[in-house]
Amino acid sequence: MATPARSFRGRTVRAGGGLSVRVDVRAFTVVALLMVAALAASVVLIGTGDFPIPAGDVLKTLLGNGDAGQEFIVNELRLPRVMVGLLVGTSLGLGGALFQAISRNPLGSPDVLGLGQGATAGALVMIVLFSGSATQVALGALAGGLVTGLAIYVLAWKQGVHGYRLVLVGIGVAAILTAVNGYLMTRADIVDAARAVVWMTGSLNGRDWDQVWPLLGLCVVLVPLVLGNARELRMLEMGDDTAYALGVRVERTRLVLLVAAVLLTAAATAAAGPVGFVALTAPQLARRLTRSPGPNLVPAMCMGATLLIVADWASQRAFGADQLPVGVVTGVLGGVYLLWLLVTERKAGRI
Repeated sequence: MATPARSFRGRTVRAGGGLSVRVDVRAFTVVALLMVAALAASVVLIGTGDFPIPAGDVLKTLLGNGDAGQEFIVNELRLPRVMVGLLVGTSLGLGGALFQAISRNPLGSPDVLGLGQGATAGALVMIVLFSGSATQVALGALAGGLVTGLAIYVLAWKQGVHGYRLVLVGIGVAAILTAVNGYLMTRADIVDAARAVVWMTGSLNGRDWDQVWPLLGLCVVLVPLVLGNARELRMLEMGDDTAYALGVRVERTRLVLLVAAVLLTAAATAAAGPVGFVALTAPQLARRLTRSPGPNLVPAMCMGATLLIVADWASQRAFGADQLPVGVVTGVLGGVYLLWLLVTERKAGRI
């Protein structure tokens, strides 16, 4: 039988065979509460709409005990939207945590580094120049994000990629891509321009199972890969020299994690558009709740999923009959948080 023993920040569980697992009790509790909050908000969101369904009936339907009408509304219309929201929030939260840990900067998120603008440029090329379908627009966004990530990595390389240079290069690339996106919008006719503006806002409207499966498959592959490198990532946060001394293959680890972060961010953007500030705020809020050092990858994932689902509920219910795209809500909340973060970092003398 396992014997628990208290440690400084949590609990170490020792099992037979000399194995032991260290558990941060506070972080574990935060993750559990965030998962419960995300699932509860998902049930409420599924029941929200022109045809409201009580939470109890939603649960019955999800378990296969609803009537035909509820089965169609829940499983075909609303559940895919919620699944996309959960997966996009998870991907953005994890991607943001990776970028912030690698750059060792709370502002080192895809929103600031230009990944969102790159994905937007790819989508706009497909909309404006080729009048592409929804699938082609998603592929264009994915390609744009990947090309932007590669460009930032190459431009930031100088005997390795360091956090400060990565952030500066990313900000410059973001400015260039913002100008490119503005130019593409001037080239669009009125129909394509309206379609592009809707996509650029970031929305979960009309999402179905076609968006769920690719994003779910990507998460199934990348999340275990990232979590398997969590120890190395924590060493990288202490500096390259320390990581080298501890046996970490610094540039290889950094490249693998950057590719994973770019893929997660680009895929999330392809599925829901550039939903702003979730990748910036989720890791920081998770760290403040856990009060734990390190990248806090799992709490950031859970926080991202919770934020996006709650924001989507607010976009549908908090403004009366006027339903807003979820990107508007996250943009407002994230902008306020960014201002607060800048003031806090300035007072602490870090910027």
